Amino acid sequence: MFNKEETVSFLVELLSINSPTGYTKKAIDFLKNSIEEIGYETERTPKGNLVIQVDGQDSSQTRGLSAHVDTLGLMVRSVNSDGTLALTTLGGPLTPTLDGEYCEIITRDDKVYTGTILSKSPSIHVYKDASTKKRDIDNLVVKLDEAVKNKEEVDKLGILNGDIVAYDPKVVVTDSGFIKSRFLDDKASVALLVSILKIIKEKDIVPATNLKFIFSTYEEVGHGASWIPEDITELLAVDMGAIGLDLACTEFDVSICAKDSSGPYDYDLTTQLINHAKDKDLDFAVDIYPMYGSDASAALSGGANIRAALIGPGVSSSHGMERTHTDALENTFKLISEYIKH
Repeated sequence: MFNKEETVSFLVELLSINSPTGYTKKAIDFLKNSIEEIGYETERTPKGNLVIQVDGQDSSQTRGLSAHVDTLGLMVRSVNSDGTLALTTLGGPLTPTLDGEYCEIITRDDKVYTGTILSKSPSIHVYKDASTKKRDIDNLVVKLDEAVKNKEEVDKLGILNGDIVAYDPKVVVTDSGFIKSRFLDDKASVALLVSILKIIKEKDIVPATNLKFIFSTYEEVGHGASWIPEDITELLAVDMGAIGLDLACTEFDVSICAKDSSGPYDYDLTTQLINHAKDKDLDFAVDIYPMYGSDASAALSGGANIRAALIGPGVSSSHGMERTHTDALENTFKLISEYIKH
């Protein structure tokens, strides 16, 4: 049932659309049009989240599935006297990995300028601390690809404080099945939920209960699904599995998170997901992520009276130059498919 080529193709197209948290309209428009072409009605909340209803066998229950379309990014903090741009973060990018990245600066009137994110000590031939200077946000600037030498010349371009700075996802799909890109957190899971919606429609699948798919827009700053429709009593956040240290997850697995920074997820629901993975002989891992939050934890913090759980494909180097494998996508797809059947 899993269409690898179709899912990856959709993911690559979605990754090409800039959607730093707070600037997600174009990505949501793309999702809205794509999902409506499949044959669903969509609803956009005042916050900008996209919601899709799927009727199930038991109409007295509604379960939610969420993934977030917003990504990490940057914003112009101010214009420096030399015409470079000072920055502030949107979400929590791993800033040392941004040194040397190409980017786009998007103005309030939709002009787009290009530039490069650079350390304030960008040349080994000039700066003694070029290799040792911290690459935190206060030591990174954008050098515009425009003939500007001072703040006044940048002002004439129409660039303002608060303009979006979106950096290049650098998408590569290898013959061996790896997907290398920034922002697999969480566009990989968005692509998976769209694939689930498509297979439900194509195969005329009736889920066990009513479902509401939520594509959120502010997860990277902690409140993506802080509000969810009141009829949802159970929420499965589909995000990413982290890799490293004592974690069991790999780039080939579906991760099932037992606990993150918000606390433990629902014990019985997590156990059900583990049992589904075992029954279908999926490659999976159960892990604890102490420096992690999700749409499900946002919903719980927002007061939702729900059972909640968290799964997702294993993604290495999270918030940096990320990588996963199509096996992880397939294992996650199959676990979601089992979840909606029971």
